[in-house]
Amino acid sequence: MAGLGAPDTAPVDAAGLTLGVVSTTWHAELVDQMHERALAAAKESGVTHVIDVRVAGAVELPVVAQALARRCDAVVALGVVIRGDTAHFDYVCKSVTEGLTRVALDESTPVAHGVLTVDTVAQARDRAGLPDSAEDKGFSATAAALGAALALKAVRRG
Repeated sequence: MAGLGAPDTAPVDAAGLTLGVVSTTWHAELVDQMHERALAAAKESGVTHVIDVRVAGAVELPVVAQALARRCDAVVALGVVIRGDTAHFDYVCKSVTEGLTRVALDESTPVAHGVLTVDTVAQARDRAGLPDSAEDKGFSATAAALGAALALKAVRRG
């Protein structure tokens, strides 16, 4: 599992920040759990305002994340992409990763990549923040985005 060496994902003091959350509707059971965990992280961090948006699939995440990045201090993109028998998985994962990275850089706003890219449903369940999951990607992605937003604020203050 990729969690080896992961940093602490404790809530940060994000009072006064606005967070954008964009989640897919594919694999609803898993993404809905990740979404709830992202909102829990925002609440525990004292986020003042959350703008919450849903999109159909992972390919739609970057463009909505970009709109959110123009209005928010940080953005979290959540979804699940499970490998199938075609190259579709590779194209979707690459376009989502490159798109979210581009948004973060173009908008100078942290955009957390909370999209699970896995081979099996079992791997997704183990990362979705369910009671029996080993990892909680919705929470950790949100904590990472908020931490980066606070770091940017500190850098900009000099």
